[in-house]
Amino acid sequence: MAGIITLLSDFGLRDWYVASMKGIILGIFPGARLVDISHQMDPLDIRSAAFVLFSCYSCFPPGTIHLAVVDPGVGTERRAIAVRTSSGVFVGPDNGIFSIVLQKEPVLEARSIENADFQRKPISATFHGRDIFAPAAANLAAGLSLERLGPSCTPAISEWASPLITGEGIEGEVIHIDRFGNAITNVAGDALGGQVALARWRVRAGEAHGLPIIDTYGVAPPGSAVALIGSSGFFEIAISRGNAASKLGLNTGSRVFFQRPGAQ
Repeated sequence: MAGIITLLSDFGLRDWYVASMKGIILGIFPGARLVDISHQMDPLDIRSAAFVLFSCYSCFPPGTIHLAVVDPGVGTERRAIAVRTSSGVFVGPDNGIFSIVLQKEPVLEARSIENADFQRKPISATFHGRDIFAPAAANLAAGLSLERLGPSCTPAISEWASPLITGEGIEGEVIHIDRFGNAITNVAGDALGGQVALARWRVRAGEAHGLPIIDTYGVAPPGSAVALIGSSGFFEIAISRGNAASKLGLNTGSRVFFQRPGAQ
């Protein structure tokens, strides 16, 4: 294990939530190296958190523990899980937050976190990030074997993680709005075929129809709406030197249509 624990949440930085998790981790494993991915995710937005985690997990050394908590179902019967892949271990709620990662990373082992020996007591019904996920991540980073956390399980993969393939093309959806207002979709860059074919597809998003697919933001005239493959390998809708989300009325969950060449 690398001793690195990343943290991703929708807790913000105003309250004590993030500090509490870090305190629990360091109390269990003082040698942990903590890296904040973000704590400014939109509240309860699992799609966006899943995308942000996917976009950076592979930048970390193998063996990194990724602790992700965006958890609308906290305190319910949804499982707490730890999932091992060749890249690292992912700890958090079993609500689809690891869906995009697990579409790329084969699961080597997955466990439902149930062993009370590795949980904080008492467990709050509203703060599993502190009481269940942080202790699990810390113990794993310190060398605990995954199997000691609990029984085997199969992680959930949410339907929104994959676009819908139709006779006319591909129907995707926005899964993240970045700080520039770019609307990132769940449609992978290789879904439309080779580079030569891209120019023949037509893209519709929000109030914009017939968007051209370009290589990078700077080649488009200022103010024009475009589609392009972003740095994480997914198509995104952008406005050159503008904010696509606000200009086109796009939000997480907004549908984006890619019409194949020749379709009516």
